Amino acid sequence: MRSPPRLFLLRSRAPWVCKTCRANFSSTIARTAKDKKIYLPDAPARTRFAPSPTGYLHLGSLRTALFNYLLAKRTGGQFLLRIEDTDQKRTVPDAEKRLYEDLQWAGLQWDEGPVVGGPYGPYRQSERTSLYAAEAQNLIKSGHAYRCFCSPERLDTLARHRNELGLPAGYDGTCTGLSAVESEERAAKAETHVVRLRVTEPYPMFNDLVFGKTGQNKAAQGGVQKSENMNTYVDPILLKSDGHPTYHLANVVDDHYMKITHVIRGTEWMSSTPMHVALYKAFQWQPPKFGHVTLLVDENGQKLSKRNADIDIASYRNQGVLPDTLVNFSALLGWSHTHKSDIMTMKEIEERFNLKLTKGNVTVAFEKMWYLQKAHAQRSAKEGSSTFDNIVDQITELAEKTYPAEQLTSILKSRTLNLYIASILTHTARTYTTPAAFLSQNAAFFTPTIARPPYTPTTQSSASQPQSSNNNIPLPTLHTAAAALSLVPPTHWTATMHTQNINAFTSSSLPTDQDQGLKQSTTTFKKELYNYLRWALVGGSHGPGIPATMGILGREECVRRFGEARGLTGGEEWVEGKGVKGRGKIGGTRVEKKKEEGEGDEWMGSLAPKKKEKV
Repeated sequence: MRSPPRLFLLRSRAPWVCKTCRANFSSTIARTAKDKKIYLPDAPARTRFAPSPTGYLHLGSLRTALFNYLLAKRTGGQFLLRIEDTDQKRTVPDAEKRLYEDLQWAGLQWDEGPVVGGPYGPYRQSERTSLYAAEAQNLIKSGHAYRCFCSPERLDTLARHRNELGLPAGYDGTCTGLSAVESEERAAKAETHVVRLRVTEPYPMFNDLVFGKTGQNKAAQGGVQKSENMNTYVDPILLKSDGHPTYHLANVVDDHYMKITHVIRGTEWMSSTPMHVALYKAFQWQPPKFGHVTLLVDENGQKLSKRNADIDIASYRNQGVLPDTLVNFSALLGWSHTHKSDIMTMKEIEERFNLKLTKGNVTVAFEKMWYLQKAHAQRSAKEGSSTFDNIVDQITELAEKTYPAEQLTSILKSRTLNLYIASILTHTARTYTTPAAFLSQNAAFFTPTIARPPYTPTTQSSASQPQSSNNNIPLPTLHTAAAALSLVPPTHWTATMHTQNINAFTSSSLPTDQDQGLKQSTTTFKKELYNYLRWALVGGSHGPGIPATMGILGREECVRRFGEARGLTGGEEWVEGKGVKGRGKIGGTRVEKKKEEGEGDEWMGSLAPKKKEKV
């Protein structure tokens, strides 16, 4: 039988640097030297993820599945899914179905396993019991296992007795001396029994892909631990009395027959691995390479409980966490990479993954997940990917449940809700976290009723910075600027046009307050104008830039909101078709006069060519 692929050390030559430069680039050189060791198999790896349907997929198990998936993809191998459902009593009815959905949602599609099939099936342990029984029988025949006919009551009494004596749990070896003939006869009579592994020597050490050479090696010679009171046999049960295998037997048999070359699993199984290696030796099979990943802990160093709903994969899906985000976040929980950025897609992680896995427990900081969520949302918006479309669909679905249809219709006019949300998200993706948070942050875009606080100028005085009369921008000037922007017709109502108009307003000659005789600076005016427009349009809440906000809301809604804002700040409300009654000017031309005269370029505001006044 071909032995599994060995590991090799891929070395890269560090670039030559002269002695003079070396001092200046010492940190770079140190990092380059540190990055020389990249551990990867020299042949395609066959890996597997073997969950039990006794619960739902959680963050820790997703990370385990991901590391196995990435190793297979990085080496051009195969990733298998196997369902270890031998514990029928604890099986959750819909856990298996949810498992498939969660893995596929995360992008971890298995090459062999349930649903897709494969050459080494079936891939559900409950359908392989005859194989386990046959292999247990083979071990009995070779003398590496034996039948134990001790009743559960006797074993329970033994365990309680040893506990009273302060001794560790163990078997007293009552059935180790049974002859093969007696054992066969009692089994033929259907006498209840289990099958135990006969441990005759210390469990072997093994080379872990993460921790190096390790193993407990605690079993005494002959498989017996001596004490002053009684002997203790470490012989573990392989086949239970109901004919179902224990995890240890099924795990070893399945990995062998499915030709698994590498096993990456949690450190909670590290103490069992020496026993598994001993079992491989008893079968005379070549074991796969083992790598154990450390625990995920919270900020207090406590293990994340898989029973905590907060780490259930479904909870992330329901919140709106992106698959790319969760995969990216999970990959960083114990994997060390040299890429300049932590923000990576599945494809990028596949291309860079190696077995540089940490040996210490990993603290899960969910703030990092939300940072990655914003980064992936922004990236999707920039690329216009299917991920962006999925985000828009999720927000649209929630918006339809949150707001009355007639309310949305009054805002949308002839537009679709999906495209409307896409236009907002395009400008706010860098702050996106979840659909619910998006609707909360952008509530002003979904209701005609804006809860505006009292208008506060940016130049309002404070204890540390008294107000200067030189910084005051008269409200009529802001009213007039908003009215001028409102004159742009729907055919030219774009963010680009609004940007040009605002820039033109703020760079032209500003009105002079005759009472004060002071001219406001362009910078101060522009700052105050933006402040006023944001207050008028969305109540001062954060969001897209003002030109983009105007483009998203549309001309009719902006005109209405500017009118409301004018009335709230002591001015007469501007009404479409009736002109502006304020006294402010832009570029020396009265907006209301231009409106009344119906000039063809009145919508251009201060961009319009100046006309000589009639004498």
